[in-house]
Amino acid sequence: MLNRIKKFIVLIRDQYLVNIKWREYNIGSNFHAGRNVFIWAKKSIYIGYNCYIGRNSQIECNVNIGNDVVIGNNVAFVGRYDHNYQQVGTSIRFASQVRDNDYCWKELELTTIVGNDVWIGYGSIILSGVNIGKGCIIGAGSVVTKDTEEYAIYGGVPAIKIKNRFQSSVELREHKLKIGIVK
Repeated sequence: MLNRIKKFIVLIRDQYLVNIKWREYNIGSNFHAGRNVFIWAKKSIYIGYNCYIGRNSQIECNVNIGNDVVIGNNVAFVGRYDHNYQQVGTSIRFASQVRDNDYCWKELELTTIVGNDVWIGYGSIILSGVNIGKGCIIGAGSVVTKDTEEYAIYGGVPAIKIKNRFQSSVELREHKLKIGIVK
């Protein structure tokens, strides 16, 4: 009985986040966010269905997150150009920043894309504008600065490809069949 009550409370909290607190963003069904998750974007946030964002994580850039994505605790999606560090005669502390209404510096249109069936490990940092290919795994503590290949495992600072997620094309095809990507 107590477990059912806890699940109900989590469901109500997630519905509050999706329908009230973050209503300006597009968030799919069966979404869950852990405690202290913060999301904000200058333009847009899209999060697909069956997505999980771990506690203390933050999204502070434009993102398009696919379906069936797991984002671990303490993960950050951050902008590359959130402060105009080239503003002559102004210290960085007082330079224009992405949250300003009139901000118009570098690459304001950058969007981070996370494919379907992705797992981003604990404490990772994802820079704006990268494309994390579908089926990817990003190892804990990684800093993703460049696009990744599909169905590969990345890790490190900066993140580099460690290996393919599946050992053979047969396993990859079987995985895709079972999750409904290939018929």
